[in-house]
Amino acid sequence: MTTPALADSALRTLFVHNRSVQDARVVTAIEDLERDWIVARVAELSARTPAVASRAQWVEKLEDLLAEERKGSGTAHYLAEEATRAQFAAVVREFALDGLTEAQNFFPAVPRLPLKAQMAVMRVLIDEFGCGNLRQAHSRLYLDLLAELGLPQDLESFLDTTSDETYAFLNVFYWLTQRAPHVEYFLGALAYLEASIPHAFRTQARACERLGIEHDRYYTEHLHIDTFHMKEMQIAIREYEAARGLDPTRLWIGALLLSDLIGTAFDAAVERAREAA
Repeated sequence: MTTPALADSALRTLFVHNRSVQDARVVTAIEDLERDWIVARVAELSARTPAVASRAQWVEKLEDLLAEERKGSGTAHYLAEEATRAQFAAVVREFALDGLTEAQNFFPAVPRLPLKAQMAVMRVLIDEFGCGNLRQAHSRLYLDLLAELGLPQDLESFLDTTSDETYAFLNVFYWLTQRAPHVEYFLGALAYLEASIPHAFRTQARACERLGIEHDRYYTEHLHIDTFHMKEMQIAIREYEAARGLDPTRLWIGALLLSDLIGTAFDAAVERAREAA
């Protein structure tokens, strides 16, 4: 796992820029920050990643990566079985900006896709927003969790307490959906994310059960719905290939990128919570 190659607070600045009105000045600032961070990172990853021959081989490699991650880690075990309520709350706080803006940064990818691939991605997005039911929207579920843990409800309260590792995970989808030269990076990254969460969120769900936290549905809902989403993402990739052809190596690079970023962010968050105790 690697840490973001940007100075302190630059990733926070990038997140704020990504969510602001993007006039020429802001766009230039975003591109400057991304050039030194994610553009360079993807170029390095591309240079050392062997070519993937086909979509079928991509699926095999993704399954191997997920199987390796499902073996678990010390940080996941600690959060699930040993963390105190305060430590768990610290991890929840760390990912609040993600929970409160969930899937909002996916939409710009839709017009970059052929129609049938758009439909598959939109089915994922509709679920993220509770199928139009506010009480079921994933960000609403995160707000319920924050409230139970006595944490703030507004996004601005988390801007100065979120780590660079988490900001890297937050910022990458803005680049993947809007400025990445190839949308296959986005498809591979989101396919990985949707396929990894049903197992990964068992950690948080178990911690909620052990600690008696009632508003655990943000996690338990993902255990169910993302098994559907990972199938939809494979449909999106298949339809993209049928319409435009496909570079499966780019899918794989997207998956590797997300695996690294989210794994680094999670491990760092748990370790900080553990050390603070």
